[in-house]
Amino acid sequence: MPVKRKFGTHKGWKRILEKQYAQMFIITDEFTGYLSLFHSIKVAESVTKRNNQKEVCILDDGYMWLHQYPLNKNHSITTMFNKDGDIVQWYIDICLEHGTEDKVPWMDDLFLDIVVLPTKEIYLLDEEELVNAYKDNYISKEQYDLAWKEASDILEQLKQDQFRLLALADQHKKQLEKKLK
Repeated sequence: MPVKRKFGTHKGWKRILEKQYAQMFIITDEFTGYLSLFHSIKVAESVTKRNNQKEVCILDDGYMWLHQYPLNKNHSITTMFNKDGDIVQWYIDICLEHGTEDKVPWMDDLFLDIVVLPTKEIYLLDEEELVNAYKDNYISKEQYDLAWKEASDILEQLKQDQFRLLALADQHKKQLEKKLK
């Protein structure tokens, strides 16, 4: 399975019937990079994911997904908010790189993911996908090692409560909500 490019606009996602979208580039002491906010006004079908014994609805009518693309980092974060504005989970994609195309932020997914729940439970996902991508020559040894190093560094920061981007999600969402179209 080759590396997938994922756009902040979620273009072509047929499950979304009506949406709003906003994005911006910011430079602050705490964060430099692109932000995008995807508001799913109406969906054809909700999405629920299971982590161990917990089921979490991550997409439904009125949900918002905030994407943070920190400059010069090999990860991006999607904070998923329910219709009441409560965080249901943070989803950290380990990525090869991110950038923009036609002014829309994107990231190239390196398969490995980390989910953090508001209860502070942490899940590492898709290790097998990363291993298979390497075995099938879709990614190089350097990319494989990069994914593991980035995930390990983030997991350690999360355990030490030092991964600061999660704490910025509400603030970033509020900045972008004013720009939704």
